[in-house]
Amino acid sequence: MAASVEHDSPESMEAPQTAVEAEETKTFKDLGVTDVLCEACDQLGWTKPTKIQIEAIPLALQGRDIIGLAETGSGKTGAFALPILNALLETPQRLFALVLTPTRELAFQISEQFEALGSSIGVQCAVIVGGIDSMSQSLALAKKPHIVIATPGRLIDHLENTKGFNLRALKYLVMDEADRILNMDFETEVDKILKVIPRDRKTFLFSATMTKKVQKLQRAALKNPVKCAVSSKYQTVEKLQQYYLFIPSKFKDTYLVYILNELAGNSFMIFCSTCNNTQRTALLLRNLGFTAIPLHGQMSQSKRLGSLNKFKAKARSILLATDVASRGLDIPHVDVVVNFDIPTHSKDYIHRVGRTARAGRSGKAITFVTQYDVELFQRIEHLIGKKLPVFPTQDDEVMMLTERVTEAQRFARMELREHGEKKKRSREDAGDNDDTEGAIGVRNKVAGGKMKKRKGH
Repeated sequence: MAASVEHDSPESMEAPQTAVEAEETKTFKDLGVTDVLCEACDQLGWTKPTKIQIEAIPLALQGRDIIGLAETGSGKTGAFALPILNALLETPQRLFALVLTPTRELAFQISEQFEALGSSIGVQCAVIVGGIDSMSQSLALAKKPHIVIATPGRLIDHLENTKGFNLRALKYLVMDEADRILNMDFETEVDKILKVIPRDRKTFLFSATMTKKVQKLQRAALKNPVKCAVSSKYQTVEKLQQYYLFIPSKFKDTYLVYILNELAGNSFMIFCSTCNNTQRTALLLRNLGFTAIPLHGQMSQSKRLGSLNKFKAKARSILLATDVASRGLDIPHVDVVVNFDIPTHSKDYIHRVGRTARAGRSGKAITFVTQYDVELFQRIEHLIGKKLPVFPTQDDEVMMLTERVTEAQRFARMELREHGEKKKRSREDAGDNDDTEGAIGVRNKVAGGKMKKRKGH
C-alpha cells in the first residue's frame, strides 16, 4: 500500500485526494493478480481494473463465493476469469472450471477472453453449445480442457452421453447472466448440473439484474456469498443518449430508413422482436442498398458467427438482431442501437442499449414507440427512472421516402415467401439458401455474380 501512496504524492499536494481517486489508481497487481496475468492484461490493453473487478477479484482470490451485480459492459468476464486463472496457476488440473452462459455467442466470447488472458500459460478451453456438431465437442472434452464454457442444455447432453466425461473434480462454477439462464427456463438443467458437480467448489454468480429466480438459485448454489453490486438501480450508462420516436406502426419501416440515412456513417444494431421480422427487415434494407445482416435463432450456428464476425470486422454496418444478441456481446463499435420493436420485458431494454456506449465511449439509443407500445414504453421509463427526449425528425422528409420503402417492402415480402417455399421444397440444402450475403434474389441480380466470386476465397 505504501508504494501507491508515495506514487500519488504529487497530486496530494495540489488537492486532498478523495477516496474515489484513490480507488482509481489501483492496478491488477494491487488486487492480488499474479504477474503473468498482469502482463496478459496489459497486452489486452486492460490498464486498470473496472469497478466490478476491483470489488470482486480480491474476494474471489480469498476463495469466497460471489454474487456480482453489474450492468453489461462493466468487465464482468475479467472479474471471474482472472481469479480462476490465478487459482489454476497455483494448482494446475484439468476440468478446473465450468462457465455457464445463456447464449452461444456469449460462450464463444467468454472463451476468447479466457484464451487471450491465458495464452501465455497455455490454458485450454472447450466451448460446448448447441447448434454445433457434438462429436467434435466430445473429442474436445476427451482432451480434458482446463475450462469448459457451455450452455446448459448441450452440457447435460454430454454429461449423459459422452463416455468418460464428468465434472467430479470441478473447482469453480460460474454462471454468467444468471437471470437470463433462468429466464430461458434452463432451471431444470441447472439443477441437474448442480447435482453432478462437487459440493466443495467456489461459485460465482453474475447477473445484470437480480430476480426472484436468481435469489432462489443463490440459496441452492452458494455458500455464504459476498455481494458485489456496482449499480444498485437499473442503470444505463451516462454517456448513452437515449431517445424515443412516437410513430404510427405502419410507418415504422420508413422511419427506420430515415434514421439510417440521417445517421449514416455510424454502425447500427437494430433489435426486432421475432426471427421473421429480423429477416424481413434485413431484406427490406438490402433492397434499399443498405449493407444489413441478420442475426437470429433460426440461422445455423456457423451463419450466426459469420454474421457477427462480418459486423465486428466492419464489413457491414448494420446488424439486425433478436434478443439473442442483446446480452453480453461485446462489439466495440456499435454507435447506435435502434429498438425497432420495443422490448416486452423492460429489463431487456437495459441489455439492448448496453450494446452501445461500452467501456466509456458514447452512443445513441433510439426506441420506436407505436400506438400499441405506449404502456411498455412507460414501464421502461419508470424502470430507468428517466423521461426520454424525442428524437428530432423532419416529417416531410420522412414521407418522401414512403414510396421507395413500400416498394422494398413488397420485394421483401415476396422474397420471404419464395424463401419459405424453397425451404419447404428442399430441407436438405436449406443450409445454402438463407445465406446472409443473399443467395436470395435481388442482390445477385444486381451484382451479376460478383458475390459468388468473393465467397470463393
